[in-house]
Amino acid sequence: MSVRPWRDITRRPSRQIMVGNVPVGGDAPVTVQTMTNTPTEDAKATIDQIRRCEEAGADIIRVSCPDVESTTAFRQIARAARVPLVADIHFHYKRALEAADAGAACLRINPGNIGSSERVAEVVRAAKANGCAIRIGVNAGSLEKDLLEKYGEPCPEALVESALDHIKLLQDHDFHEYKVAVKASDVFLAVAAYQQLAETVDCPLHLGITEAGGLIGGTVKSSIGIGSLLWFGIGDTIRVSLSAEPEEEVRVGFEILKALGIRNRGVRIVSCPSCARQGFDVIRTVEKLEERLQHIRTPMSLSVLGCVVNGPGEARETDIGLTGGGAGKHMVYLSGVTDHHVNDVDMIEHIVRLVEAKAAEIEAASQAQAA
Repeated sequence: MSVRPWRDITRRPSRQIMVGNVPVGGDAPVTVQTMTNTPTEDAKATIDQIRRCEEAGADIIRVSCPDVESTTAFRQIARAARVPLVADIHFHYKRALEAADAGAACLRINPGNIGSSERVAEVVRAAKANGCAIRIGVNAGSLEKDLLEKYGEPCPEALVESALDHIKLLQDHDFHEYKVAVKASDVFLAVAAYQQLAETVDCPLHLGITEAGGLIGGTVKSSIGIGSLLWFGIGDTIRVSLSAEPEEEVRVGFEILKALGIRNRGVRIVSCPSCARQGFDVIRTVEKLEERLQHIRTPMSLSVLGCVVNGPGEARETDIGLTGGGAGKHMVYLSGVTDHHVNDVDMIEHIVRLVEAKAAEIEAASQAQAA
């Protein structure tokens, strides 16, 4: 038992598959995904967006391939990408064959939607030949007609039955390198479906609350849905679906993982909501620091609190702390210990330099330990 058992998460055991060079499932880290929204046939625009997502920390990126122009461009896009790409295929099996040959690490496809058993067999052969995984993507908004007639509406049982039907089609062709999602825009429906599926299959699960909404509303819904499932130990890879730029999806995904202590990347900021006691403008300060520190990938913590009520206590638990004081002078803590003061005018630049120096120190220690 750990020192703080109330923080422990017991992860659901699952088979591990490979998406390109990224392991998914088993004891591999929970990965963060997003999806491009540029026209895929515009290779340059898509590559530029992929690069921004990579910089934000995306482990896997999905690219839609609705037509032959898209799969033609996909070859160039896949060569340029630094992370594995998932080709998003819906109905036309030939797009799956083309994408597999063009360098896709994974095909997002529902086998039951692409026609005959022979077409499924062709896709499986292409996936095997090119080392592609397959992601089965069940969505409450596009359930099969017979399941809607059977259950009357999208429900957890319908989503799980759909997933099992698609899984069987792959297993019938001796294909087992797959992961599954059962997404819904309704948080309750999605969570219940994933819980049922997790008890039924041993494959990796891809989590998401689909069509979650804009940056704020979608972040809240995704945090509740994805966060609760991860807390239950369910989930091996996640995608936060937002009506926002894809790099924002990546940032929100990592924040969910960081909040649960599952995976850390970059600076975790602890900050107060601010009040009349604040010695500096906490809100604007945190906004500026979040923007200025996006380039830091080293896991570390920074507390930014406006006054001495909770500031010293939070600072004791973080790598670097800032607590508001009087007369425009504020206390800086290093490794939980009071160290020096900083003036208003120098505060942002000073904290950025301290964080960068601490990140370099942590990285150097890590490299020395590995040597």
